[in-house]
Amino acid sequence: MDHESTMLSVAFNGADNTGKTTQIGLLARRIGPAAAPAGALHDHDSRWTAIQGDMAGWWFETGPIEEVVDVLASSYLARSAAPDGESLRLLDRGIPMLEASVAATVAVRENLAAPAAADRARALLEPWATDLRAAENAELSLYLAFSEEIGENVTRSLAHQASVTPPYDRYQQALHERLHGMAEEGRFSHTVLIGDRSIVEVQREIRRVLHPWHSAVPARALDGVQIIALAGLSESGKSTAGEYLRMRHGHARLKLGWLLDTAAAHAGIPDPYAVTEVVQAELIVDALDRYLTAHYYVKDVTIESLHSLGSTAALRRLLGRQVTVTYLDTPMAARRARSETGADDVVVRDVVKESRGADRIAGIADRVIDNSGTRLGLERCLDAMVLDRHWPARRPEAQPVNMLGLPISLESYLHKLLDRTTGGADPVVDLLAVTGSGARGEFQSGWSDLDVFVVSDNARLGALAHVLAELRADLEGVKLGISVVTLAECRAGNLSVRLQHVLAQIGAGAITPLWVRNGLRLPAPDPAAIVAATVMNGVQATFDIRRQILAGAGDLRTLYKVTGVSAKVQLEFRGVPVSADEDALTMLLGAHGHDTSLARTARTDRDAALEAARIVLDLWNDTMNGVEQ
Repeated sequence: MDHESTMLSVAFNGADNTGKTTQIGLLARRIGPAAAPAGALHDHDSRWTAIQGDMAGWWFETGPIEEVVDVLASSYLARSAAPDGESLRLLDRGIPMLEASVAATVAVRENLAAPAAADRARALLEPWATDLRAAENAELSLYLAFSEEIGENVTRSLAHQASVTPPYDRYQQALHERLHGMAEEGRFSHTVLIGDRSIVEVQREIRRVLHPWHSAVPARALDGVQIIALAGLSESGKSTAGEYLRMRHGHARLKLGWLLDTAAAHAGIPDPYAVTEVVQAELIVDALDRYLTAHYYVKDVTIESLHSLGSTAALRRLLGRQVTVTYLDTPMAARRARSETGADDVVVRDVVKESRGADRIAGIADRVIDNSGTRLGLERCLDAMVLDRHWPARRPEAQPVNMLGLPISLESYLHKLLDRTTGGADPVVDLLAVTGSGARGEFQSGWSDLDVFVVSDNARLGALAHVLAELRADLEGVKLGISVVTLAECRAGNLSVRLQHVLAQIGAGAITPLWVRNGLRLPAPDPAAIVAATVMNGVQATFDIRRQILAGAGDLRTLYKVTGVSAKVQLEFRGVPVSADEDALTMLLGAHGHDTSLARTARTDRDAALEAARIVLDLWNDTMNGVEQ
């Protein structure tokens, strides 16, 4: 067909229950007047009126096969004749489906195998062959299938039927066989394999195929967007949760009523609450699609608040993994106490919500949050839910102690520490890793600390403290810097800036733990979180440098380290990641024409340390030049 044509006919082909009608409806609603669904076959031949009383009987038993083919072919050809003024026609089943349907019908009626049924169908359609070829050439044909396997396609098509008769079962088998053969013959412009994808994911692929052919087809369909849909009874905390997600995690906060009203206005629907729950869900998706196309930079959204069980279930089918249905489960006593309009008003509003099944959304929700506690507890649950989407969970691998290249005394210490914290049926720790210079092979005796990162829980702190006390003498004067976090704190991101960096390094493999509990998975902070953490590292280092300067560099070692941190942060934002303090100071000082020997002498010389600190502080302050004093 002509790629440059201003009028495009798109035929959605596929067996029953592959979602053709739904995909056409989503696309047509989104495009608006430029798109026109071509309608059902029975709208294009008056003979269907008499047939519809017993269509199955006529189709498979009573109607002469020549009559069945005549009605089908005439209907297809009448529908293919495009009315004037339409720029995009959307056909539910194209010309290849006519041939496949006839082949499947004769396979059932005449007990024919697939090759013979295909030949018989072509013979029956021969009187219309020229017109059918022209009509098919004018179509851009999509083929929707669950899988490349015929058996799986048949099983999934029939699974959606309330009941299946033997003729219909045989018909579906033959239909899928012929469609599969047509796909192999190249009869379709594009094959869309549904697999386990959501309806919107399939719509996304369809749009990407059609957009180059017609400018009215959007190129996107909620690409890369994650949605938290909040549900719960009156005063359960939905608004509080939505506002926290907006403020803390940057979610766009959208109201369900606004989404429905907006989409209904575009579709010319006077009352969006009068349509079916399935259509309501499609309207919500359409409004989201329009909003996020206009606000293409928004990737996270909350919807407040889901009001019915049916529309929520339909919304999940549409959006799949892109939506997290979140139910806030809050006791009646707490909800009554929170109400600003009176405790009795909560009961009245609950009656309306429960009549729509709002309370039963908990049974299908992805997350049910117990909101009977404090607001802080709610926020931590919301943090963990968001980060579960954005911080991928990784399973760290462990390495032996001798891979770190530490002094023998520290290797011995770590072996003893591991023996006493990881042995037995109930280990004291879930993960133990060396961080800092010890992890990078840059440990310097007399200067470096031994930094250790541990994942454990509060109940085991006493046992861990006992082990550390027993082994303190084995450190031989080396300062131990140990950071203990719980797995819940990792998942909620409730960590200091430095420890977020440690998690990211473990996730990237830059730090390899010495021991990991079997099956443990740790979240790895995403790049955006690391950028934010890096900035805060620089801010904190600036304060610490000033504090040390005011104290006259009383703690020379601390001054050197925080000056090195500031240098590393500034280099990081130039795209030059450096891990060692001395290397970072050398590079930063040299890049600005300063004496690079300060990077070495500042370790032990107070004047050199103060000079290096002032230079680094001035370079950080230069980033504020655009800010009015």
